[in-house]
Amino acid sequence: MKILADENIDHSIVDQLRKDGHNILYIKEMQPGMPDEEVISIAKKQGALLLTSDKDFGELVFRQGRVSHGILLIRLAGLPTLLKGEIVATAIGQHFDELIGNFTVVTSRSVRIRKQKIL
Repeated sequence: MKILADENIDHSIVDQLRKDGHNILYIKEMQPGMPDEEVISIAKKQGALLLTSDKDFGELVFRQGRVSHGILLIRLAGLPTLLKGEIVATAIGQHFDELIGNFTVVTSRSVRIRKQKIL
């Protein structure tokens, strides 16, 4: 799966996903400080799942109607970085087909998948 990791994603998560064979583009390695609108645009152009911990992307998708290829919002604050990588890798592995075109929230206890409106 092609993934665009926002700059707020821990490097250990990116490393784990690369180790699992995913094609990862990482904003921190590309152009840190990129505006959210540009990040979501790149993800859509690349056909990549956007991996972020920034809740503002929910605003862009659900209130402003921005269409994405899929967003995975990570809510794992306070957990060890290696555990975060394992949780995200497991969520992607278990819900691979459901992530595309949807807005997904991953916590330590759940994976919630919400359909995006196509405008």
